[in-house]
Order: sequence, then C-alpha cells, then structure tokens
Amino acid sequence: MKAAVFYKKEDLRVENLPMPEIGAEDVLIKVKACGICGTDMHIFDGDEGAAPTPAGTVLGHEFAGEVIEVGKNVIGIKIGDKVCVDPNKLCNNCDYCREGIGHFCSSMIGIGTTVNGGFAEYCAVPQSQVYKFTDSTEFSAAAMTEPVACCLHGIDMCDIEPGANVAVIGGGMIGLLMLQLAKIKGASKLVLIEPIESKRELALKLGADIVIDPVNENAKEVLLNNGITRLTTVIECVGKPTTMSQAIALAGNKSTVMLFGLTKPGDEISIKPFEIFKKEITIKASFINPYTQKRALSLIDSGKIDVNSMVYKFIPVDELPKILADKKERALGKYIVTFD
Repeated sequence: MKAAVFYKKEDLRVENLPMPEIGAEDVLIKVKACGICGTDMHIFDGDEGAAPTPAGTVLGHEFAGEVIEVGKNVIGIKIGDKVCVDPNKLCNNCDYCREGIGHFCSSMIGIGTTVNGGFAEYCAVPQSQVYKFTDSTEFSAAAMTEPVACCLHGIDMCDIEPGANVAVIGGGMIGLLMLQLAKIKGASKLVLIEPIESKRELALKLGADIVIDPVNENAKEVLLNNGITRLTTVIECVGKPTTMSQAIALAGNKSTVMLFGLTKPGDEISIKPFEIFKKEITIKASFINPYTQKRALSLIDSGKIDVNSMVYKFIPVDELPKILADKKERALGKYIVTFD
C-alpha cells in the first residue's frame, strides 16, 4: 500500500508498505480522506507537535474511511461501516486519565503522530477510536471531525455568553471553525482578522459580521467605527508571537484571550503584567480534543457546522511531500489527501 512516511526534518517519503495487521480489538480502515493539519506541518519542519514523532511513522491524524476488516473481539463495528477516527488513544490508567483530564495521559498513543496514521491507503485502528457516521456525510467532511473536536474544547474554555463580542485572528480552517462555533454559542458580533481577501470573503458567508485586513487597516479603529468598544473574547488561531500579542492588545476589560494557534516550541511573547492587571484579562490555551469527538461529529452530521467550504484542494498522497515543502503553497488553504 502507498503511505507517506516521516523520517526526519523535511524528509517525508511516499513508500509502498505492507498491509497493516489488526489485533483482536482493532479495525482495518480503507482510508478515503485525510486532512493536512498544522501539526503535520510542524512535524515536517522539524518541530514537535502534541508529542514527539518517531522516525518511520506514517503521518496523518485527520481521517475517515470504510471498515474492511474487524478483530474477533470488536463489538458494534462491522465491515462496510463508514467511520472517522479520534487519533488520541488514552491509557485510562494513569492519574490524569483517572482524574478526568485524559488529554494529558502519561501513555497516550497518537495515531498519525506517534504510531502510523491516515496518510496511507489502509490504517489499523483500535475500535475505541472509531466513530460511525451517516451516509449523508462525505468522507472528506467526516475527516474534519478531529479538528472540529479540538476547536470544541477550545471554544468550551472561552465561556462565551449569548450577546458576546468575539474576534477571531486568522482565517484558516481552524479560525473559520472557531467563528462558526462562536456563532453557535450565541455571540452577537463576530469579527475575523485576516490578511487574505478570499478568506475574509468566506468568513462573511460563514457568519462574520465584520472582517478586518490587518495589513491595511487598524483593527481598533475598525472596531470602534462599528460600535464595538469591548471585545469579550479574542481567539488567536495563527500560532505566531505577533498575533498572540495582538490578541492581548485587542482584548477588552474582563475578557478572555484564547491562544489556540500552535507556535514553534521555542517561541516567546512579551507580556506586560500591568496591562493584564488593568484589563483583568484571562489568558487560556487549549490542548487537543478531550471527550469532544462525538459532539464534533454530531455537528458535522447534522449540518450545523460547515467543514466543506474552506477545503482548498484534494490531492493524491504522492503530492503530499511537495505541498509540505512549499510553505507558500501549503498556506493557501485546507488540503485533503484522497486515495480513490
């Protein structure tokens, strides 16, 4: 089978690998769609994602497909089922798991980050990690369940109340998902700050009330001109020190700043404690997708959230190394690897 194997920084190779073998509690999935995530880009660039990635690992953790084989102890999943995958397998035995914060599991297995994942024609997955979806949902949409689940955890932590004024910095897929989730939470004014015009236009279609070009416009002035004197929540979805500092600067009094974007491990930002004190800002961060996969799939299955509009391009797995190596190309939008 074809698979994209990570070896080291900027070294991802498409190779022919043996078909995966499944255990008694596993299912074998014929992968239909797998999204390229920001974490995949970080790993390719030589940086750590949620966990270190061993050399020889097949990347890809946002995927969906069809079950073609089940282990002898598998219950509730059958051949032919359409499933998506929660890539974070918890041990359920460590202190973190037993205290209900399993996303900090001491022995977590990351499908597509620490063990072989979905940038392959076939992937063996524990039955505990698969979620069935309806025939009305496309494989490419179901593959986006994992990023939606991550966003759900982050949006839950923002404590958005009906009537809130919310700004999202960054109009990539994550930012546009956050925008939609903030709308579902009841935000009355939704602002997107994004330099690329096509992404701003898409944001307006997905529910943004105001879009701001940070290169050619002063964000604070635009907000005031639109009657927004206080942002109650600012969600940073870029993962750069400059935009994280911007999020804190734009936040209103008694507000929440969610630093959701993934930076390089060594990145730092300067914070003025007096500013945090004067504005009584709460700064939060969000780590992966604890216990939110089922809710995320329900939102996609029901059509309450749009995960299709921001897909930029479908590509075969052979093109994946080239896309990851070209930072300008990969920044154009969401890519989905397909195998049909």
